[in-house]
Formats: sequence, structure tokens, C-alpha cells
Amino acid sequence: MKNIQIFDGADNSVYDIFAATDEEFALIFSAGTDVAFIDEVYEQQSAEVLDAIFTAIWQRRVPKSQAVGIHGIIFYENEHKKVYYPTRRDEEAVNPDGSKLR
Repeated sequence: MKNIQIFDGADNSVYDIFAATDEEFALIFSAGTDVAFIDEVYEQQSAEVLDAIFTAIWQRRVPKSQAVGIHGIIFYENEHKKVYYPTRRDEEAVNPDGSKLR
């Protein structure tokens, strides 16, 4: 299982973590990436398949105090963040001018 943290654009978002099987994770995240934007995810896979995957994932919330690592991040309603993740890898996040964040 791999943990995915959800960054939702809603004011009341609590950035929950959910467990995904390795197969589910691979269908959400392109090879070598650990950052995804939900609109791009749905461009890569069928809505029917993804809806079934997310229905299962939403049943597996992991309390933050029990999470052992975060393997991926999904952004909802945060399209403005795409500029910070051009490679869709968290460790490679950059400022809009291309300078490294870390």
C-alpha cells in the first residue's frame, strides 16, 4: 500500500491521507512521479476506472499519526500550483522563475 495526501482547494480542507494499492497508485501517478493534478489524472485514464479506484481509496483514510510516509500528492482545485511542479516530482519543486524551492 502507498499513502496519498490530498490537497483540496476547499477552505475547509484537512489534507487527509489515504492508502492506495500499488496497482491503484500506478494508475493515478505516471511512472516516476509523485505529484498529480486531478484534471490531468482524468485525462490519462477513463473516468469509469478512476471513479472505481477513488471510491475504494476513499474508504481507506489513514490518520496522520499512523501514516508511515507519503508516497504521492494529489491536488484538487489547485491548478495554480502546477507551475511549482513541472516534473510532477515533489523533490523537484521550483519557484515560477525556475529556481529550486529546496
